[in-house]
Amino acid sequence: MPFSNSFSTNMNNRPTVLELCAGGGGQTIGLENAGFECAAAVEIDSHACQTLRLNRPDMRVIEDDIRAIRGNDFAGVDVVSAGVPCPPFSIAGRQLGADDDRDLFPEALRIIREVSPRAVMLENVPGFAASKFAPYRESLIRHLKRLGYRVGWRVVQSADYGVPQLRPRFLLVGMLAEYSDFFQWPSRMPEASPTVGETLCDLMASNGWKGAIAWRSKANRIAPTIVGGSKKHGGPDLGPTRAKAQWRGLGVDGMGIANEVPGADFPVDGFPRLTVRMVARLQSFPDNWEFSGRKTAAYRQVGNAFPPLVAEAMASAIRFALNREANQYNEHQELVSGLVSEA
Repeated sequence: MPFSNSFSTNMNNRPTVLELCAGGGGQTIGLENAGFECAAAVEIDSHACQTLRLNRPDMRVIEDDIRAIRGNDFAGVDVVSAGVPCPPFSIAGRQLGADDDRDLFPEALRIIREVSPRAVMLENVPGFAASKFAPYRESLIRHLKRLGYRVGWRVVQSADYGVPQLRPRFLLVGMLAEYSDFFQWPSRMPEASPTVGETLCDLMASNGWKGAIAWRSKANRIAPTIVGGSKKHGGPDLGPTRAKAQWRGLGVDGMGIANEVPGADFPVDGFPRLTVRMVARLQSFPDNWEFSGRKTAAYRQVGNAFPPLVAEAMASAIRFALNREANQYNEHQELVSGLVSEA
């Protein structure tokens, strides 16, 4: 059913956002916490759509390919955000870029052109910042500039925003000129992110495992990047061989994902596996966020997510700029520069 509403800035006095490739809700949570109202979330994966409906029953969830979305139906939305599929640019894949049929940047650009939002936020893997993709990246930016946006991009580290994980992400922000001078990239949080042990110890101990306190001391660093995998591969685990070795150094068996936390009979000096809920915490999901589907489907939603805390920091910076206000994330820190066109 076409949207006939006008999405001009306030649905309940909050700026509105159209989410493309919304996944299991990481970006949704961050946008909400930053004060945005979701006009619609578009996602093709049925399990992720059910997750969104389960947690946000009043939110409009469109289960479809973004190729089928008519941007004109959302004219007036303030922001278009998109976490388009990462395999075309991931170092774990073949890096085919524009030659990969999963590359949805052209569709995102089409929708942006049709919606004409005040701001744009695009998120992807850090591989998109590689030199081999520079021509593609510059073409994307030129298209956005022709639509009237000033554009900047960075690779940000999730741990700088409180996520207990080494998770770099590519972020591109585009804003209409009247707002761009107010945009400031959010500075890193002054306190260090919690370690894996600090983040998960209570869950590890929740079923009587006597080794939890000792394990906490061993798991004294942030996590390596969590890998979600794809439907083309097998069941859930914590990534390639190198990542599994890093998890082993944290006292974690990375060969799979557990159904339950370790119990009282688990060896005191054993190497527990993480549950989906534990991995969700390492992505900064709140504990009350429920994931639809069996273990593999749920884990893929978690592992492929945009961490909510990073999404919140970025979305807050965008909202402050749209309100022509200083970025409160930088209130007590050295201010960082606003948007500068990259091409």
